[in-house]
Amino acid sequence: MTKPHDRPNDPAAASEAPQETPSHAERRSAGAEMSRVLGTTPFHMALDSSGAGITHWKHEPLHDVVEPMTHHVIMAYNGSMQRMERRSGRSVAIGTFRPGVVIIIPEGSSSRWDIPKPVDVVQLYLPHRILERVAHEADIAAPGDLLERTAHPDPITSRLLISAADVLEGNAALDALFRQQVTDLLATRLLAAHTGAPTTFQQTMGGLAPKTLLRAIERLRSDSDTDVSLSALASDAGLSRFHFCRAFKESTGLSPHAWLRQHRLEQAMNMLRDTDASVVSVAAALGYASQTAFAAAFRKLTGESPSDWRRRTR
Repeated sequence: MTKPHDRPNDPAAASEAPQETPSHAERRSAGAEMSRVLGTTPFHMALDSSGAGITHWKHEPLHDVVEPMTHHVIMAYNGSMQRMERRSGRSVAIGTFRPGVVIIIPEGSSSRWDIPKPVDVVQLYLPHRILERVAHEADIAAPGDLLERTAHPDPITSRLLISAADVLEGNAALDALFRQQVTDLLATRLLAAHTGAPTTFQQTMGGLAPKTLLRAIERLRSDSDTDVSLSALASDAGLSRFHFCRAFKESTGLSPHAWLRQHRLEQAMNMLRDTDASVVSVAAALGYASQTAFAAAFRKLTGESPSDWRRRTR
């Protein structure tokens, strides 16, 4: 649990953070600032055209100032338990990093971090405009200020963010749709639990009209270069992204990403069972970046490699 302390007579604490806050135009992006302060490259990074990004870092102990950034940064800790300290001016927060806690650095804030052991962490870089869009689509007031959190218990946000790094499969369409979906879910969670004025979301009822659902499924099934982004699907339905995702799941029992992943799996099974196409060809036809990425995704869903599944079913 975070334990903030006020140290009005501690000049060292006051000197740890920059005295002048740089303008938004002068700030680094979250990715650039994290690369600078951590002194390494991410284990995995997936960026979205919206400016949001999901990264997985494994880095050494940290004793440095994180300078103001252009994004909110939300982190889920995934390593062994350890104590840490975070200083913002004269304010000191002492917390315990463990699985199930989150760390939030609001855009524009700056603090010194002292973390004595190596760190395994998944991060979301979130532009403030996404919080504003999600709030608008949910028909709520403008979002309040995002709260600074240090080792704050929130297993829901933690699990969701860690799963975001695990699910990326090397398939451009699937990965982009998943990132868009999980970013909106995380933004919804932040509005509900981590702002100065927590938001209550009204539960919407009812699914998509039959013709609207059919159009969405036709777009998801398309083998052409049809845009299967969340924005395109929602626009076809005449709904916001927020309401489209809820209505689609009400109609199908699956999120758009889960539906598309299931559809691609069925396509793969049909090709493996009914044709002599190589596994490499099947992977390419379904949009996977490599045979390895396809095999890993197939095994995750079936428990078997594509080659083993083909031999067994034949």
